[in-house]
Amino acid sequence: MQKIVYPNKEKWKALLRRPTQTVSDIEETVTRIFEEIKALGDSAVRDYTEKFDKARLESFLVSKEEIEKASNQVPEELKQAISLAKSNIERFHTVQKTEKVALETMPGVSCWQEKRPIQKVGLYIPGGTAPLFSTILMLAVPAKIAGCKEIVLCTPPNDRGEIDSTILYTANLCGVTQIFKVGGIQAVAGMTFGTESIPSVYKIFGPGNQYVTVAKQLATKYGVAIDMPAGPSELLVAADDTANASFVASDLLSQAEHGADSQVILVSTSERLLDNVALEIENQIKALPRMVIAEKAIKNSKLILIENDEKAIDLINVYAPEHYIVCVENEKFYIENTFNAGSVFIGNYTPESAGDYASGTNHTLPTNGYARQYSGVNLDSFMKSMTFQKITEQGILGIGNAIELMAEAEGLQAHKNAVTLRLKSLKED
Repeated sequence: MQKIVYPNKEKWKALLRRPTQTVSDIEETVTRIFEEIKALGDSAVRDYTEKFDKARLESFLVSKEEIEKASNQVPEELKQAISLAKSNIERFHTVQKTEKVALETMPGVSCWQEKRPIQKVGLYIPGGTAPLFSTILMLAVPAKIAGCKEIVLCTPPNDRGEIDSTILYTANLCGVTQIFKVGGIQAVAGMTFGTESIPSVYKIFGPGNQYVTVAKQLATKYGVAIDMPAGPSELLVAADDTANASFVASDLLSQAEHGADSQVILVSTSERLLDNVALEIENQIKALPRMVIAEKAIKNSKLILIENDEKAIDLINVYAPEHYIVCVENEKFYIENTFNAGSVFIGNYTPESAGDYASGTNHTLPTNGYARQYSGVNLDSFMKSMTFQKITEQGILGIGNAIELMAEAEGLQAHKNAVTLRLKSLKED
């Protein structure tokens, strides 16, 4: 990892740049595939699945028999671990439910807000070298709690046209209504437009590579909402001499092994800690099965020595990390002054892996600096807030004249007439 000592603030933007391609680099490819799938449906999805996943499929829908077979292949110990994680995620997301908010703003004018589920949602689950069955828990569990009627899942098949057994088991356990063997851009396009096989949805959730991220952004041009522009994974650790260097290194590597385009950053006021963590990374990375991937990510990553806590927190808020570990003596200061982060992990014994799997918080989080304006996925992500109002005769008499005056001032006579007619009717009665 590159070590940077006391960087000037003017250089922070360049220093903290993510190792990702710009949208313009890949938008042409995504747009072309979208247009073909919109026009040709299943035929184009089938061709791109063969091109990218090396699998020629007649049917994309996973059958009940395939799900039953997959369930028998998942070890019982893993099933128990998934059950524990599912329970914690259910508990944490269930308490996020809010009651109806109601108020009489003035006599006879009642307003209230209620939440309704998004009826049709699509979940994108990455496959490939790391089939992320844990992401199903993070998306399908709150979708079920919210009351979504249709939960459609797309995930790429292997070259034999098969889906990882644990993905199928977890999807079935969490109440996914349909599972399709489709990945990448073609999956997002399929859920956007709908094809002969894949239903269109109202909102698409889930992480993916840069192509999937751009595909999701393009989907919004066609009236489909997305959770957030989530791209390659990232982690920032703030640590000092109270941190365990071995633990810090393991956390950095846990994100580095996600993909070659992942990024990890360590920010510290202690040069000794930076050096100790660098040594630990060299030692630990050798034992990783995904060492080659982790090594590529580490090349994109940085060890940053900063003068003091105040400058450190400023730099962290500029970066706006997806995952953020705080392991410092001045813990309260860092927590209270962090405004831009997807999910925060506090102390020596709170690894980022806990949030990835089983603590109960959601791991679908904003990356690439979007934590400045986006929240991570939560129960409300699967719901819409709807407002209601009811005005009585007393209420329209009290509010009517104000509406008339405002409508007339804006030159909207029909708006005024809608009130004037009602007021006239009441006066005549």
